[in-house]
Amino acid sequence: MRSASKQPVIVGMSGGVDSAVAALVLLRDGHAVQGLHMSNWDDDGQYCTAAEDYQDARKVCTDLDIPLHRVNFAREYREQVFADFLEQYRRGRTPNPDIACNRRIKFGAFLDYAMRLGGDRIATGHYARIDRSGPTVRLLKGVDAGKDQSYFLHAVKANALSRSVFPLGRYTKSEVRRMANDYGFANHAKRDSTGICFIGERPFREFLCNYLPASPGRIETPDGDQVGTHDGLMYYTLGQRQGLKIGGRRGYDAAPWYVAGKDLARNVLLAVQDHEHPLLWSSGLIATNLHWIAGSPPAEDFECHVRTRYRQTEVVGRAQVQVDGAVAISFREPQWAVTPGQYAVLYREEECLGGGPIDSATAWANPSRAAALSA
Repeated sequence: MRSASKQPVIVGMSGGVDSAVAALVLLRDGHAVQGLHMSNWDDDGQYCTAAEDYQDARKVCTDLDIPLHRVNFAREYREQVFADFLEQYRRGRTPNPDIACNRRIKFGAFLDYAMRLGGDRIATGHYARIDRSGPTVRLLKGVDAGKDQSYFLHAVKANALSRSVFPLGRYTKSEVRRMANDYGFANHAKRDSTGICFIGERPFREFLCNYLPASPGRIETPDGDQVGTHDGLMYYTLGQRQGLKIGGRRGYDAAPWYVAGKDLARNVLLAVQDHEHPLLWSSGLIATNLHWIAGSPPAEDFECHVRTRYRQTEVVGRAQVQVDGAVAISFREPQWAVTPGQYAVLYREEECLGGGPIDSATAWANPSRAAALSA
């Protein structure tokens, strides 16, 4: 058996600064490192950066004097991630395909391929940590609170986590960029990728309409008054303010409008004025298809911290596991724009327990606020 200091590690080389420094840290720690660049989307259009990213990855591997392999998982991505992405939009939800990509592609197909290359473990540039001190592996937050990516990793299977390394979990982003600059990586100042990987910087509506036909309809108030028209329910998400194109309306003040709901049966988008409108707030949620990193929830009823979006600050909640495996979460304080299709991820201090897609939100009962708005 190989010594721990000489374990062959296959690093996912994206072409970005994070994966470059992850490989550098592993080399300095004494590991035998190889790079593997994967492509998940076949697109030769003006918005695709795959060719540029590959060249950046190749330059980093040349600088580090490590081999770089290349693999295409476009078919697996379309079948295992993109198909569900489209289905969620058809159902009026707002999905996060990066969660499924991590579970099925990066820590699924990629891991299997890396093992065939002779790797003992894989590594990525995620800002998270793994605790192997106990009987089961634990997923911990990265030390950089502003970059922690445990939210995106909560659905990765425990056996995949046990074969993974996150070298950047103990560093801050500024430290990573400094290491990249000190080493002389050409990509040390490369901008972080944002948004959904296969869409890139292209207009979202332009992309989505290639796969789902637009179906315009009415924008209505909770009282049924039409205040505008929408281009298709799939283009909107709860809490959205921009792009509604509701101008000055007779009988309404100049306050901004927000998306507050979708009526799929009637193809109606519900809009309200006032950021504090009760329809925009929820006292809890139901999450389904829960994945628990430990294999099971810590208890049938337990207190935890919850994120309902990646950038959201954690909030205190109480989780109750249902007979069917779903989880009902009640918030200590009401939360704004809890969105079906997004993920509720549960934490206990530094540990990520797991999570699942939000199926529905519990309406916030606030009679005094509702009365004030209708006065």
